[in-house]
Amino acid sequence: MVEADQQADSAIGTTASNTEGTAMSVSEKSKNILKKWLPDVLFVNLLYRMKIGRFPRLAHPVTFNEKILRRSLYPDPRFADLADKLLVREYVRNAIGEEHLIPLLTRPDVFTDEVFNSLPSSFVMKANHGSGFVKIVRDKAKTSFEELHSLAERWLATNFYHVARERHYRKIKRHVFFEALLLDCDGNLPADFKIHCFNQTPGKQRAFILHISDRFTPNPRGDFYDEEWNHLDISIGHYPRSKIASPQPDNLDAMLAKARVLSSSFDYVRVDLYAPLARIYFGELTFTPGAGVYPLYPESVDYEWGCML
Repeated sequence: MVEADQQADSAIGTTASNTEGTAMSVSEKSKNILKKWLPDVLFVNLLYRMKIGRFPRLAHPVTFNEKILRRSLYPDPRFADLADKLLVREYVRNAIGEEHLIPLLTRPDVFTDEVFNSLPSSFVMKANHGSGFVKIVRDKAKTSFEELHSLAERWLATNFYHVARERHYRKIKRHVFFEALLLDCDGNLPADFKIHCFNQTPGKQRAFILHISDRFTPNPRGDFYDEEWNHLDISIGHYPRSKIASPQPDNLDAMLAKARVLSSSFDYVRVDLYAPLARIYFGELTFTPGAGVYPLYPESVDYEWGCML
């Protein structure tokens, strides 16, 4: 789903709205072409300088963002398959069970009018090869095959690697797919629980939970909690903190347990989960959140998390 990585998109002129086809000027297109041909190391250095305010120490990274940036350039070979929103389903199925997967409606080789007609009245259209490729459809009667097909074609034409040079995305074969629409008891889209999982040594795990609420509204909020649901004085990127902490989820311990299982093979990964109606559903695994250019506040957190990674 659309998330923190949008800031990396906007930093190089490829915002989510552009991904969905907003017309760009000739000058914007020229800038994007130029950026596309910059060498990766030069590109990420400039992007980091623009977003963080200084050049990164890529040879000897210290902060969390610097280490994530280096990961983007030199990814673990496992990252590509597990960042693929379709292939990762098998990993999740084997690790924590089929019941934690959002029901997959269809993954067509070609999105046709017949596929559109076979979809239920509400669903979510996604692409598997990056961040921000999400279309919520609450009422199919209010959209059309032509509208969704045009959007899908723009997604599939986008090489997500070019957005912020996260190299593991280059290897993902692009597909559009359709999932069931999850709603909470009030009929709203469920909040995101983005669980930053650090595995420093075997048996020594720490988790920080970024709770994204009101995500698809004009006023989304992002609040960090520790494993005991203490509201932390940490913020990330453009998400404002809430003045009052949200109630602790009833199934917090179960969510953390699932996140620990899914993250156990890695020194760090962000595990995204949803928990509507007392259920737990998997969202995605993110190995390079914000592409390593998403500011953490206070800055000391960037150094503290860097020590854990």
